Amino acid sequence: MAVPLLSVSDHLAHLADETGLRRVHVFGWRDLADPEAGGSEVHFDEIATRWAAAGIEVLHRTSAAEGRPARERRHGYEVVRRGGRMSVFPRAIVAELAGRHGQADAVIEIWNGVPWFSPLWARVPRTVWLHHVHGPMWPMSLPPGLASAGRFTETSIAPRWYRRERIVTLAESSRRELIDDLGFAPDRVTVVSPGIASRYTPGGERSATPLIAAVGRLVPVKRFELLIAAMAEVHRSEPLARLVIVGEGYERAALESLIERLDARDYVSLPGRIDDDELLSLYRRAWLVASSSLAEGWGMTLTEAAACGTPAVVTDIIGHRDAVHHGHSGLVVPEAELGAAIVGLLGDGAERRRLGEGALVRAGSLTWDGAAVRTFELLAEEGHRRR
Repeated sequence: MAVPLLSVSDHLAHLADETGLRRVHVFGWRDLADPEAGGSEVHFDEIATRWAAAGIEVLHRTSAAEGRPARERRHGYEVVRRGGRMSVFPRAIVAELAGRHGQADAVIEIWNGVPWFSPLWARVPRTVWLHHVHGPMWPMSLPPGLASAGRFTETSIAPRWYRRERIVTLAESSRRELIDDLGFAPDRVTVVSPGIASRYTPGGERSATPLIAAVGRLVPVKRFELLIAAMAEVHRSEPLARLVIVGEGYERAALESLIERLDARDYVSLPGRIDDDELLSLYRRAWLVASSSLAEGWGMTLTEAAACGTPAVVTDIIGHRDAVHHGHSGLVVPEAELGAAIVGLLGDGAERRRLGEGALVRAGSLTWDGAAVRTFELLAEEGHRRR
């Protein structure tokens, strides 16, 4: 959202002063320093950084992360890490009720699969950030019994306590899912699209040979095994094409084994995590970026690449449909057609250039300043409503 008369910080500070929401406590499962951090954690950090710059006191209560202190300050906001993956929920709630971290003027719950049930214990203005329904992800992440319990909680128990909450999500397709699958009222679910870091811009030269980039945690929901199998199909038509999958996770061994079985070591690589400069270079050199994910709230790596003028070929899922505009900034296809779509785009330079130009237009509409302002405006509206 544009703020024509005030800077972003001034506008946020004015809203905070007007509503009295100067201290915001945020409850999230992980933070950006966690080894398993992903797009949700990047999203929070970008917004919290801007709120903190406006003088808003932001405290992020989350679980312990290996090798990180229990308390530290990052980008102007405070992070408190205590408790394991499940114990963080009761520990954080008890600490909040006891006032151990001071009085909050507002609370934000980041509902990432397991809800915090903030409507039951937070007595201040609040919003809930819920990026997508986690339904198909449960059996991929947990044993059958726990997966069933998680899915039942998400679909049948938790929603009844959130009927009156302001839900903030990233994409229109996710909004429809939250309304249709979880039963939230349409007027209580608002879309605020994520931004793109300013460092992602066009530049340099494309790779001399076909290069496909994919970025994400090496976990089951990303389904990189589908992308690797599709790449074997691509290799038969484009023997010089290479796939680089950037990221780390517990699926690495299984993916490396698949690469060995397909004899794909020469054209599929897993370099692990890379720094920001290397990632920018990869986006700029790549002919296209690809994702075979099963579920996404958005797909931030796709719009990062778009800001570099790189089109995408992705599976047809909620989130992808909003991050990538089919036929304009990339291709959104059924998973069975992923390989064929990549082959077709690699072989059509004019179409790649057209989609690359569309990707730049798509990226140009997405800013973190706008996301930071709009999410705080929604919190401020809840403050006014409670009065």
